[in-house]
Amino acid sequence: MITDKQDAFGHEVFDQLMTGNSFEIVERDDGYFSCTPNSYKIYFAEYQDWWDMEKRAMDFVRGRVLDIGSGAGRHSLFLQAKGHEVVAIDNSPLSVEVCKFRGVKDIRLVSLTQISKSMGVFDTIIMLGNNFALVGTEKRAKWLLKKYYNLTSPQGRILAGTSDPFKTTNPDHLKYHEFNRQRGKPPGELRIRVLYKRYKSSWLGFLFLTIEEMKKLVEGTGWRISEILGGESGPYVAILEKKKQ
Repeated sequence: MITDKQDAFGHEVFDQLMTGNSFEIVERDDGYFSCTPNSYKIYFAEYQDWWDMEKRAMDFVRGRVLDIGSGAGRHSLFLQAKGHEVVAIDNSPLSVEVCKFRGVKDIRLVSLTQISKSMGVFDTIIMLGNNFALVGTEKRAKWLLKKYYNLTSPQGRILAGTSDPFKTTNPDHLKYHEFNRQRGKPPGELRIRVLYKRYKSSWLGFLFLTIEEMKKLVEGTGWRISEILGGESGPYVAILEKKKQ
């Protein structure tokens, strides 16, 4: 599990909770930096301020829920209030503390690869706020999808939030796509780390996919795409259902 010095995101959300002030700096492995002041607005957003596609995604949640990458707990808290049993996980120790403080009933310090049958069977897995991108690579994504297939009920669903990497006009992002092609990687695969005050995360892999790439990715994993929410401007949620045997 990550150390305190590596828990840049956790310190970011913890400071926002305690002081009402934080920011987010992200460094990409090609040397590109982005700084987002008031980044808390998305992590602590109330339902009325969510993206429309995430609001619509809530209609697809059923039964017992696993919230992967819970952050500050916004999705878990909403679903708890709707009567769902929710297990929230995050690999950030301070994010876990933030979720506890805010009232998430079952929050665990677990990474997305450490989920096991000991946690029980889930009817819905949510990976919202672009959290499906945490799969990192296509190979790892397929392995995780097969793993999650065995941890869900016959009616299991995954709400997979990611973003089309090509829905951008930023020349630095377009150059990065070409940088990836030269390295033999998919254009939407990237490595970043989060910087905050004196804290610095380890390098993290993300995978952003077009809708067509997502359809191809799920082939052979036991899942199929039943619906796509959003996608017009980039971000979207793919509703994954189990294929009938």
